[in-house]
Amino acid sequence: MNPFELTRALVDIESTTNREQAVADFLFAQLSFLAARSSGRLERIAVEPNRDNVFACWGQPIVTLSTHMDTVPPFFPSLEDADFIWGRGSCDAKGIIAAMIAAVEKLLDSGVTNVGLLFVVGEERNSAGARVAAVNPRGARFLINGEPTENQLALGSKGALRFEITAHGKLAHSAYPELGHSAIHSLLDVLRAIRLIALPEDPLLGPSSLNIGTVAGGRAPNVVADHAEAEIMFRTVGDPAEIRQAVLAAAAGRAEVREVLHTPAMRLSAFDGLPTTVVAFATDIPTFNGAWGQPFLIGPGSIHLAHTAEERIPKQQLSDAVDIYARMVRQLLATGGPAA
Repeated sequence: MNPFELTRALVDIESTTNREQAVADFLFAQLSFLAARSSGRLERIAVEPNRDNVFACWGQPIVTLSTHMDTVPPFFPSLEDADFIWGRGSCDAKGIIAAMIAAVEKLLDSGVTNVGLLFVVGEERNSAGARVAAVNPRGARFLINGEPTENQLALGSKGALRFEITAHGKLAHSAYPELGHSAIHSLLDVLRAIRLIALPEDPLLGPSSLNIGTVAGGRAPNVVADHAEAEIMFRTVGDPAEIRQAVLAAAAGRAEVREVLHTPAMRLSAFDGLPTTVVAFATDIPTFNGAWGQPFLIGPGSIHLAHTAEERIPKQQLSDAVDIYARMVRQLLATGGPAA
């Protein structure tokens, strides 16, 4: 398949987080042809039952190209017009998968080896695939991680800090609220206090931010709620210790707080000849923790369209990414670094 066909085929396989196995099976089958043709090695790296990372390499993988197979909900299939491929995961990150595979095929056709492909599960939720990969390295010295950066090399990415907040109350008839205690009211008070937390800024990465992502609770309009919960996420630009303390203080005596994810902010290297940017989203790179080598972050597509009903990837960027990835691999193999 060419990169456009492969992108559409991948998009049309539903693979929201925790349901990646069908796309992993498809990629394993696709890569088996390329591995057999070019004396490569192909394996599954088990993450959980029925959830596998997929790894392929040709020779000793000095450079590994990697991105994630999972997507956010809701799933919707692909469409194509003259300029774009549309659909869930088209830019985040199934078009990137297709570009990486095409780049490796291009390299192999010209006799270049010592390259690998690593596709992981769970990036959109908790980086489960990257966490397992980090304890199962394959000796690579460089990791080219793919996320939608419009083919600009990211010099930094914000971190992520996610909490679950749970409030408990006492059931009562809503006509007699004094007989109960509303968990929803408590949760709203906590969330208001959290929204007032002063957040730090960084000269490179910019301001931190907060998103209240989900809120749920209660039983009926005429019942005082005995339970309420919310999920919140901060995009961090440095040490999150002060934010942690402020969240705990906001909830003290009113709700329970559980930290469920921390991905630190990152500063990354430049690469000769590539335009640069700084991104506000978090990636799998911190979770790899250097086990797959020095990281670089770049990929086709716009993060502003990822996770939206308008998700799409420009065909021109997709084609350009194939050449960019191939050039990066060649340079890293030839010079041992990002400078020519």
